[in-house]
Amino acid sequence: MPIHELPKFILENYEVQEWRHAVAILKNDFPNEYADVIEVLTSLRLRKSWIEVGGGNKSKLAIWLDAELGKKGWSPKNFDTKISVDGAVVESPTHEIDCFKNRIALELEWNNKDPFYDRDLNNFRLLFDLRAISVGIILTRCDELQAIFNQLGRGSSYGNSTTHMGKLLPRIQGGGGAGCPLLVFGIKSSLYDPNC
Repeated sequence: MPIHELPKFILENYEVQEWRHAVAILKNDFPNEYADVIEVLTSLRLRKSWIEVGGGNKSKLAIWLDAELGKKGWSPKNFDTKISVDGAVVESPTHEIDCFKNRIALELEWNNKDPFYDRDLNNFRLLFDLRAISVGIILTRCDELQAIFNQLGRGSSYGNSTTHMGKLLPRIQGGGGAGCPLLVFGIKSSLYDPNC
């Protein structure tokens, strides 16, 4: 299933990129998880109040996403990974996946420092190689949202060195995810709701 066969709403409101047939794998091999992701992304609206509020441990968008996917059985996931060579075991820790269900890993990178993309892609690569995940998904923001942040006086909080499509795509195109099928959704300004 090529990207252009995704629902019209998704194509109009997200910048969508895929590598290694991630859409086809997700839709055909994991139809329930595909339906979950599409339903949640279709209901997402980027609220003005989420942008205006200051920092903290977790953004309002992340709290909303965790709750919506949580209702569908997605949850954070830590993997206990080790490498064993001739009986010598070496810990090979990975970081916690934001939302995980049935071999599908989803990370939200809304406003972190851009090296977080390297961490996510390396994590996806390792977990895919270990046969723990089949598709890695990243939800992030399109570069065009910077105009809204600037208009709201929050532009400096969402600077060039934070997570957005312009920082993610070169990393993936350079092989950052290695063999892991990847699906990326960039939130467009059309999802912005200035009234809530």
